[in-house]
Amino acid sequence: MSGGLVSFWTFVSRILGLVRDIVITGLLGAGVALDTFVVIMKIPSVFRRLFAEGAFNQAFVPVLAEYKEKNQSQIESLINNTFGTLCAILLLVTILALLFAPIFVLIFAPGFYTEPLKKELAIDILQITFPYLFFVSIVAFSGSILNSYQKFSLPALTPLFYNLSLIVAAVWFAPQLEVPIYAIAWGVFGAGIIQVLIQIPALARIGLLPKLQLNMQHPGVRKVVYLMVPGIIAGGVSQINMLIDTILASLLPTGSPSWLYVSDRLMQLPLGIFAIAIGTVILPRLSSLFVTEDKISFSNTLDWSIRLILLIGVPAVIGLIMLAEPIILTLFERGEFNSQDSLQASYSLIALAFGLVAFMLIKILTPSFFARQEPKKPMFVALASMILNALLAWYLGFSLGYGHIGLALASSISAFFTVITLLVLLKLEDVYRPSSGWLIFWLRLIFASLILMAFLGYFGQDAISLRKFSNLTQIIYILKMVFLGMGLYIVALRLTGVRIKDFLN
Repeated sequence: MSGGLVSFWTFVSRILGLVRDIVITGLLGAGVALDTFVVIMKIPSVFRRLFAEGAFNQAFVPVLAEYKEKNQSQIESLINNTFGTLCAILLLVTILALLFAPIFVLIFAPGFYTEPLKKELAIDILQITFPYLFFVSIVAFSGSILNSYQKFSLPALTPLFYNLSLIVAAVWFAPQLEVPIYAIAWGVFGAGIIQVLIQIPALARIGLLPKLQLNMQHPGVRKVVYLMVPGIIAGGVSQINMLIDTILASLLPTGSPSWLYVSDRLMQLPLGIFAIAIGTVILPRLSSLFVTEDKISFSNTLDWSIRLILLIGVPAVIGLIMLAEPIILTLFERGEFNSQDSLQASYSLIALAFGLVAFMLIKILTPSFFARQEPKKPMFVALASMILNALLAWYLGFSLGYGHIGLALASSISAFFTVITLLVLLKLEDVYRPSSGWLIFWLRLIFASLILMAFLGYFGQDAISLRKFSNLTQIIYILKMVFLGMGLYIVALRLTGVRIKDFLN
C-alpha cells in the first residue's frame, strides 16, 4: 500500500515535471539559454541528490530506525542535532557557492568559459538557484523522518510544488523579461521555500518538528556522518556519472547538453515512479529487519524488489528504445525545439535506455548496504564506476566522435558494472539468497517482452510519417502504443502464470 502511494504521487510529480520540461524547452529551444540552464542546474541538483535524497537519506534512516528500536527517549535529540549539523554544512556550502560562483562554473562547465555570454549567464543562474540546495535538503531531511514513521504521501507529493513553481515562472513571468531564463531561475528559488513550508505542519503533528541544536559529537550524528561520507559517492553514483557527462557535454557543440537533458528527463519517468519509490519504501523496512536480525526476510525483501524492478524496467526499456523519436517529437518538438533536436535527443535516449534497468536496480541494491550500516563497499564500487564512466565518456564521446551519444552510452555501461559488482558482493556476503523460481521468471519475462517488441515493431510509426499529423493525433498515437503495449505485456505475463498478488508485499 505504501509503495503504491509513493508511486502514485511520484507519477503525478513526474508528469508535471514532463509538462515543465515541455514548456521550458518550447520557450527556450536547444540553444544557449537552455544549455546554460540545464548544465548549471545540475550543480545544485547533484548536490541535492548527494546531500539530501541520496547519501543523507540512506545514512539517517538506518540510524533513526536503530534509535526507534533501542533508544526511543533520545530520538528528539538525534533529530535536533542532526538538523543543526545539516543546516550548518548546507549554509557553508551555499555561501561558498555564492562567493565563488565563477570558480564553480569553471569546474562544472569548463566549456562555457570560452563563450562570454554562456559564462555570464551561467554565473547569474548559479547564484540565483544554488540556495535551492539548502531548502530542498531540509525538505529531504523532513521526508526521511516522515518516511520512517510510515508517512509516505507528503514527501512523495512535495516535488509537485517544484514543478508547479517552474511552470508558473515559465508561462506567466518569463515572457515579461528580456532574458526569460532568469524567471525560471527565480522559480527554482521560490520552489525551495514553498517545499519547506509544506513540511512543517506534518512534522508538528507527529511531535518531531526539528529544533536547531548543534552538537557534532552526538553519537547519533557521528554515526550519520560516518555513513554519509562514503554514501555521498556510493548513493549518488548515477548522478555523479550524469554530472561528469554534463561537464563533458559543455565542451561539445551547442545543443548537446539540452539533448542529454531531454533524454535524461524521459528516463526519470520510470526511474522515479518505480525504482525510487520502491527504494524509498524498502530502506526503512530493510533497516528494521537488520536491527531485528531477520536475515531471511531481509533477503526475501531484496529478492522481491529485484523481480519487481525487472518486470517494470524491461518493458520500459523496450518502449523507450523503439519509440524514442516519436515520443520526443510529440512531447518536445515545438517552439524553438526543432526536428533536428528531436533526432539528436532520441539517439542519446536510446543509449540511456539501454542502461535503464541497471539505473533502477542501483536504487534497490545500494540501500541494502546502507540498511546494514555498511557504506564502504558500495563507495568503492561507485568510485570504480565513476572512473570507468569518465574514461568511457571521453573515449566514446571525444576519441570516437560519438559526442553526446557516447556520453549517454558510457553512463549505461558503468551502471551495469555497478549492478553486477553489488550483486556479487551481496551474494558473497550471503546477504542476498535468490529464492526459487528464477528460471521460470526469466522465461516468462522474455516471452512477454517478445510479444511487446512484436507489437511495437509491427504497429510503430516512423518519425517522418508521424510529423504529418497534428500534435493531438501524435499524442493519441503515443498513448495508444503505450497502453496497448502495456496491456499486451500484462496479458502475456498472466498467460504464463504471473499474478499481481505475487508482488504485493
